[in-house]
Amino acid sequence: MSSSSSYGSSSRNASLASSDPIATAVALLRPRTVADPGFHAAGRWAVRFEAFGYVKIGGVEQGDCWLALDGHEPVHLRQGDIYLLVNPPGYALASDLTVEPLMAEELWDGGADGAVRIGPEGDEDTYLCGGTFWFDDSNGGILLDVLPPLVHVQAADPRNELLASVSKLLVAEVENKAVGSSLVLDHLVQILFVQALRAFAEQSDHPAGWLGAINDDDIGAALRAMHADIAHRWTVGELAHIAHMSRSAFAASFKKQVGTAPLDYLIQWRMSLARDALRRNTRSISELALATGYESESAFSTAFRRVAGASPKQFRDRTAPSTADDR
Repeated sequence: MSSSSSYGSSSRNASLASSDPIATAVALLRPRTVADPGFHAAGRWAVRFEAFGYVKIGGVEQGDCWLALDGHEPVHLRQGDIYLLVNPPGYALASDLTVEPLMAEELWDGGADGAVRIGPEGDEDTYLCGGTFWFDDSNGGILLDVLPPLVHVQAADPRNELLASVSKLLVAEVENKAVGSSLVLDHLVQILFVQALRAFAEQSDHPAGWLGAINDDDIGAALRAMHADIAHRWTVGELAHIAHMSRSAFAASFKKQVGTAPLDYLIQWRMSLARDALRRNTRSISELALATGYESESAFSTAFRRVAGASPKQFRDRTAPSTADDR
């Protein structure tokens, strides 16, 4: 994005700004969640899963097993471990990778009372819980593009404490089957997901992308400032000052950590917010232009078309549940 684009006053966009980028990103994805049946196993076993275009999350409540993603080295999961699978290829979970796997779809179709079992119940030595996420495709890249295929938070990781607590609540609710359980399960799966993202973002090796940079004292401070005042007329110089860096050092470090230039990142985030608002048809286009930092509807429309490949009106008419004339 060129720094010569016209931006509006920050005072006109309180409602789209957020000081919590992770919460905003998850909200933009409009996640649809399903808590999976509890998986109980005994003896030697293996289960094969097809590739999945969104996210799966799981936790090892009892025992241990192997997780083998196609094209990747197998990972040993131990009791208390939590894992995220992001747009995973085909994969297997197994007590022993030499065992001929059962197909997960057939096994899950045969589950009963919120549980899937392999082997005698009395000999059970493994119990996994988890859930599945589907995202809004137009904004899916916000997270899918910055996460690796596997996020593994080990039980010994100090960041695992909250994850373990949520996982235990999830297990209790799966087994409880009380009235309202589906709603509670959906929320617990989302909480588990956000906690896993937090743990990943706080890793000391700073994973690539905005999610890894957000906790950085320097680049993260500039990122948080942009998110908190999305309509401000930001310049690289201002952001560098917030990060306590020279302009050139800031621009280079930002691109290295986040993967794109600071003002390019800003316009991509603005357009993600715009796509979501247009899809929900909550603002007229002229209101949205001001809320995302543009002084005119035409300037906003030009920027939106460049990113989304369609004008705001075309995008809204194609995706919104209902349309209304601009005011």
